[in-house]
Amino acid sequence: MKRIIECVPNFSEGREMEVIRLITEVIEKSAGIKLLNVDPGFATNRTVVTFAGEPEAVVEAAFQAIKKAAELIDMRHHAGEHPRFGATDVCPLVPVSGISMEETVEYARALAKRVGEELQIPVYCYEFAAFETKRQSLANCRSGEYEGLPSKIVSNEWKPDFGPATFNAKSGAVAIGARNFLVAYNINLNTTSVRRANSIAFDVREAGRILREGDPFTGKIVNDDKGEPVRIPGTLKKVRAIGWYIKEYRMAQISMNLTDITVTPIHVAFDEVSDRAADRGIRVTGSELIGVVPLQCLLDAGKYFLHKQRRSSGIPDEEIIEMAVRSLGLNELAPFDPKKRIIEYLLKEDPKDLLADLTLRKLTHETASDSPAPGGGSISATVGALGAALGSMVANLSAHKRGWDERWEEFSVWAERGKAAYEEMLVLVDEDTRAFNQVMDAFGLPKERPEQKEYRKMAIQQATLNAIEVPFRVMKVAAASLELLEKMAEIGNPNSASDVAVGALCALTAVSGAYLNIKINAGEIQDTSLIENLLQQADLLEKETILRCNQIQKIVLSKIKFR
Repeated sequence: MKRIIECVPNFSEGREMEVIRLITEVIEKSAGIKLLNVDPGFATNRTVVTFAGEPEAVVEAAFQAIKKAAELIDMRHHAGEHPRFGATDVCPLVPVSGISMEETVEYARALAKRVGEELQIPVYCYEFAAFETKRQSLANCRSGEYEGLPSKIVSNEWKPDFGPATFNAKSGAVAIGARNFLVAYNINLNTTSVRRANSIAFDVREAGRILREGDPFTGKIVNDDKGEPVRIPGTLKKVRAIGWYIKEYRMAQISMNLTDITVTPIHVAFDEVSDRAADRGIRVTGSELIGVVPLQCLLDAGKYFLHKQRRSSGIPDEEIIEMAVRSLGLNELAPFDPKKRIIEYLLKEDPKDLLADLTLRKLTHETASDSPAPGGGSISATVGALGAALGSMVANLSAHKRGWDERWEEFSVWAERGKAAYEEMLVLVDEDTRAFNQVMDAFGLPKERPEQKEYRKMAIQQATLNAIEVPFRVMKVAAASLELLEKMAEIGNPNSASDVAVGALCALTAVSGAYLNIKINAGEIQDTSLIENLLQQADLLEKETILRCNQIQKIVLSKIKFR
C-alpha cells in the first residue's frame, strides 16, 4: 500500500490573498504533493491549508511552507478571533494509508527538529508527537497565545521541544504534531427544530450535557460537592456535536467533529444518531461529509452495512463505497463523487499512465504493439489477478447461495483474501513494466569515462535485481491464491466448480510465467550468490504450484457430472 500522510498547517494570515498565494505556491510546487484545500478566514485572520502525499515529500513541503510563512508574516501586527501564537500556528501530520501513527510521529519530530534548528523558530510537539502528557493538548501548548510567549518560553516548564528558548518576535512559535484524521460530518434530520436537534447532539457527544432539574434546557443546574456542574456523558467518544438549522435546506442537522475516527468512525456516529433521533420520533434522512476523507473511512462504513445485511464484503472497493454512500445518504444534499472526496483517489496516478486501469481491449492492443513492454511479466500478473478474482467470485456466490445463509461470514472472509491477492497483483502489472523500463534506462546510461562505465554497471545490476524481485512477488501471491481456490473447490458453490478450475490454471500460468521472467533476467546477474536462495525458492514454488493445481483439477472433476 502506498504510504500517504496528510498535512493541515494553519497560517496566521487570512486577509492578504497575495501572502496566502505565495505560501500555497511553495506547497504546490513541491514534488509529489497534491494541494487539496485552501480555506482563508477573514475574521479569524487565519488560513487552513490541506495537502497530502508520501511522507518525505509532505515533510519537505511543510518545511518550505513554514519557512515562507516566517518570511511573509509578522506576528507583531497580527490580530484575529482565533487563538494563535505563531506565523505557522499549528502543523499536524495525519496518517492516511500505509503508515502507522508511530512512524508519523517520527516524521513530525524530524520536521520539528529541522524547523527549530534551521529556521530558529521555537517548536512545541503536541498530540501523539508530544514528549510529555501536558503537551499532548494543543490548547496547553498555545495557552497565553503570542502575547504570552516572552515569559512562557523562558520558563523551565514550557521550554520548547526544539529551537531556541528565546522569543522570536516576528514568527512566534509553532506547534507541530501527529494526530488521527478529523472528520467534519453533518447528519440530516426530518425536523426544523434546533432544540430537538441539540437534544440528540447532547445525547451522543462525548461532553454530553449538564444535569438540570426538571427541564433539560432551562431547569436549575445540578452541582456536585465541589460546586461544579454535574455532567451526563454522551454515548460517543472523541465526538463534538451541536444541533443547528440550515436555512438553505430547510432542515435541522447534527453538526459533528469526529476527532478520532479510529475511536468513533462515521458509520457508528450515523447509527447512534439515528437511534437517538428515533427515540424522539425523528428520522435521519441522510448526511454530508465536509472536505476529504481517507479511503478506509468509507470502506469501513460500506463493510459495516454489508455485514449488517449478512452480505460478503469481498467485493471491489467501488461497490463497497457505493454501499457506504447509499447507506449514509451522502447524496441527499449534493452529489457525492468519490473521485473528488477520497484522498487516495485524488493522489492516484492518471489512469492513462497505468496498465491496470486500461480496458481489456486497450491492454491487449498495448501488449500487441511493437514496444517490448508490457510483456510476459505484466501479463503473468494480469492472469494471476484474474485467477484470484475467480476465487473471490465463487466465495461471493457461495455466500449468497440459497440455504447457506448461516455461512455468509465464512465465505466473506475467503472472498476478502482473494480480493487482497488480486489487488496486489494488479499493482504488480505496472510494477513489472516499471522494472523493465528501469533496466532499459540503466543500459542507456553513458559509458565513455571509467567512472561512468562503473556507475552504469552498478545501475544495470541493481535494476536487474529489481526486475527479478517483482516477478518473484507475482509467483508468491499467485501461489498463495491457490489456498482460496482449493478451498472453494472443496466447499464452494458446486455450480461454480469450473470457475475454480480456470482460476487455478490462471494461478499456475502466473507462477510459471513469472518464473520464466526471473530466469531470463538472472542471466544478467554477475554475482549469482545474490539470487541463489531466490532461485531455489522459485523453483520449489513452481513445483508445489503444479501439484496443487493438479489436485484442484481432480476435486473439480469429481464434482462435474458429465456423461
